[in-house]
Amino acid sequence: MGYIGADKDRFKALVDLFFKGEYRITQRAAWPLSYCVRNHPRLIEPYYKQLLDNLEKKDIHVAVVRNTVRLLQDVSIPKRWHGRVMNICFDFVADMQTPIAVKAFALTILSNLSEDYPEIKGELKVLIEEQWQQATPAFRSRAKKVLISMEAK
Repeated sequence: MGYIGADKDRFKALVDLFFKGEYRITQRAAWPLSYCVRNHPRLIEPYYKQLLDNLEKKDIHVAVVRNTVRLLQDVSIPKRWHGRVMNICFDFVADMQTPIAVKAFALTILSNLSEDYPEIKGELKVLIEEQWQQATPAFRSRAKKVLISMEAK
């Protein structure tokens, strides 16, 4: 991550590994990618379509999904992608097979987007309530923060 910094060419090389690398390389590129974006969010701007296309694939490793949604929770997603991101995140939260970390990051993304789209708060609250009884402590912790955050907005 220090090597890449804010350098667009180095970041592009990492993105290329993330999208086109061999299976293990893709998994290993996912973690530094998310942290590079956290430090330099503008670097991801040209890659939203690829990121979202990738998230909609059924055969990608969970590490790739987890790190993609991790980075999306930390950036200001351009408006043109809001609807698609919301659909993807609602699907992740609703699917009982989604790993908890992915659900937690998706909840945060939806909470962030609820500032611009307050009409999604009700649907998000219903999804959380439906899963509350069988939810893990990690899900409950993130869900509670999301619910408090949405009420404060």
